[in-house]
Amino acid sequence: MGDHTESGETECFVAADDGCRLWTVAGPALAADGEPTSGIVLCHGGPGYWDTLKPVADLVGDRGRTVRWDQRGGGRSQHQGPYTLARFTADLDTVRAHYGFDQMTLIGHSWGATLGLHYALAHPDRVTRLVYIAGTGLGWNWRRQHEAGHVAAVAGFPGYAKRISALRSKPELTAADWRELNVLNFTAEFADRSRARMLAEAELTPHFVPDPQVNPTLQAEARTWTEAELAKRCGKLFIPTLIADGALDLRPRWSVDSLAEALPEVTRYTFDHAAHFPWIDRPAEFAEVIQRFVR
Repeated sequence: MGDHTESGETECFVAADDGCRLWTVAGPALAADGEPTSGIVLCHGGPGYWDTLKPVADLVGDRGRTVRWDQRGGGRSQHQGPYTLARFTADLDTVRAHYGFDQMTLIGHSWGATLGLHYALAHPDRVTRLVYIAGTGLGWNWRRQHEAGHVAAVAGFPGYAKRISALRSKPELTAADWRELNVLNFTAEFADRSRARMLAEAELTPHFVPDPQVNPTLQAEARTWTEAELAKRCGKLFIPTLIADGALDLRPRWSVDSLAEALPEVTRYTFDHAAHFPWIDRPAEFAEVIQRFVR
């Protein structure tokens, strides 16, 4: 049992096998005779952030029961390691099992797309469809271009670079400092620069301070992955996959090419005039694409 939200969803904490409490929120069950045997699970970005995918869940809520969750170390979930891909994959499977899904459609954004892909590789029999939104592909060589693009984008907002530098130089950041720093960085992630600050504020409300070890630990592990080996494994993944890209994403879209080429059953759709959050930049077009695929 859990607490009901104003939107009719149900919040509850799910315990991983090591005792870590994972925050989850689920839409209503659609099956008339009890819980469905399949559902739709959404994985947020980061690592170290929290669920912001309610607008995406709302688009597909009539296709199956939706479940969103905060990954360990961020948001409303417990800050408890280890922070490894294997641990996060096991946590995702715990969420699946808790809601009684024999199989699920997986929707992941950014790092969540990476997590969803690796889960599907580990448990292909438990995934019916994979939606890979604004992911970064199988390799690591995209980072330099992304960092340069982010610096250039931030420079377009007067005073932002100086303020970001000042915040990063502080020996200890308050919760308010963390929020300001994240908002300033997120402002560069939207196609419409005139509304970017407002959109960043909305995306980061509510705001949570993550365990500072989550992101660097998982990023370090990602550097050890071999692109060629992952591509080989993806070549055996016979799961319908939608790769949804924003053409203006600061993360270069060529970094996803090897994934798109390796997957046997892939659809790739690029949204013009959209960046890292295509459902915000191109809402009507995004809704049409994802609903058609999930259907």
